[in-house]
Amino acid sequence: MINIFEYALPQPDSETFETLLAKKNVEIKRVVSNTLKTPQTFVDKRDEWVVVLKGCAKLEINGIVHKLKSGDTLFIAANTKHTLLKTKKVVVWLSVYIG
Repeated sequence: MINIFEYALPQPDSETFETLLAKKNVEIKRVVSNTLKTPQTFVDKRDEWVVVLKGCAKLEINGIVHKLKSGDTLFIAANTKHTLLKTKKVVVWLSVYIG
């Protein structure tokens, strides 16, 4: 059993990614971002659905900045460049990868 809110805090301006479940074409990860000030750009070959479990973040997709807070969800289509611009303090995400 895993508690989603029990995690080691990464260094400031960095993130950790932990796979919680991997089955067939689905992978679920807990991502912990600690006070990111340096933008992080990602492109995944799979679709991704994320939910912010704790904290606030700014994520840019196709020139649109999404301001996310606890409870907000976002779908990111496969092969879509997206940039995590910054986080306010610690952000805990649940990311579901499909494909």
